[in-house]
Amino acid sequence: MMSSDSDWDQPHPFTMKFAASEADCDRLGHVNNATYLRWMEATSWAHIEPLGMDWATHEETGRAMAIVRTEIDYLASAYAGDEIMVGTWITTSDGKLTSERAFQIQRVADGKTLSRALCRYACIDLQSGRPKRMPEQFRLAHEHAMAVHAGNHRKERN
Repeated sequence: MMSSDSDWDQPHPFTMKFAASEADCDRLGHVNNATYLRWMEATSWAHIEPLGMDWATHEETGRAMAIVRTEIDYLASAYAGDEIMVGTWITTSDGKLTSERAFQIQRVADGKTLSRALCRYACIDLQSGRPKRMPEQFRLAHEHAMAVHAGNHRKERN
């Protein structure tokens, strides 16, 4: 069963598929929590890079959005062989220093939500690691992503 917009907690997610492998599983036989984080990171980059925040832009501006807090609720297990869909949205951005991104992770076969997460980010200077104001490119990318989330633009979909 392919996920539709109605299967998601919020409208217009950016989505990316993953195949759970034996290597993703832990001793309990289900996908390890670190794998969910890896999938979330990969989906975040795939979402934001086409909006003008590729790594070259980070290096050019000397800034990055660093995760300062992650909250994850694990609701059901995934297993080797499962096809997984990760949906994400930038839900808030102050356009200056901070933003938040929500995630919902589903098993494609039955549409079951396996996990929900929220990550909070702060813009930092790449050299010092200290908080620093977002460059214009980041602000515009966040604005565009939130407009897509709100349904005001055509969504980017992988």
